[in-house]
Amino acid sequence: MAKIHKQIVTLLSEKPMTLSEIAETLEYKEKKVFNALKKLFSDGDIDCDAKTRKYALTKNEE
Repeated sequence: MAKIHKQIVTLLSEKPMTLSEIAETLEYKEKKVFNALKKLFSDGDIDCDAKTRKYALTKNEE
């Protein structure tokens, strides 16, 4: 798992966050964070709430 993926998982273990919140907190461009989120999502590590657009760890990760 890449450094950015670990950082995102650590952040999301605290609370669900939006793409822009994650990018701002980690000080990365949104595009870089989006690509990392896409990978985590396809691997089944995170979910996204369609209404709030917040990403969170999947239940089996918590």
